Amino acid sequence: MIDRKHIGAATEEVSIEVELSQLRLFCQATGETNPVFFDADAARAAGHGRIPTPPTYPQTLLNLSPFKKNLVLDVIQADLARMLHGEQVFEHHHPIRVGDTIRMRQSVADIYDKKGGALEFIVLETLARNQDGIVCATLKSVAVIRN
Repeated sequence: MIDRKHIGAATEEVSIEVELSQLRLFCQATGETNPVFFDADAARAAGHGRIPTPPTYPQTLLNLSPFKKNLVLDVIQADLARMLHGEQVFEHHHPIRVGDTIRMRQSVADIYDKKGGALEFIVLETLARNQDGIVCATLKSVAVIRN
């Protein structure tokens, strides 16, 4: 059983730049064709001051973030061979745009089990703030451990 003492454990805050080249690669990989997400003129014509990012792009920023420790693997020490990705939720509060510096901190929001401990769930929450301290997004994911 995963020790519930890990609830509240958090990473250090890290910063990552929202770069147009990375965003273009994301759009290409996901098949995103809306020019608002990779062309400055199209973004301005659509009423955006700068190029915005698609709704799931914060996950890419999280994946690229230079955290020194991984909460699931390094802190909780979950067995990767028994782990599944169970859920992903994005709450958007403010646009993330090319040129922003996004600060991220991830924490263990909850740990619980089902089926008499046969399945354990680790809920991670990541807060993404821009360079002005404005919360842009909250990312929630659930890792499932099969026992």
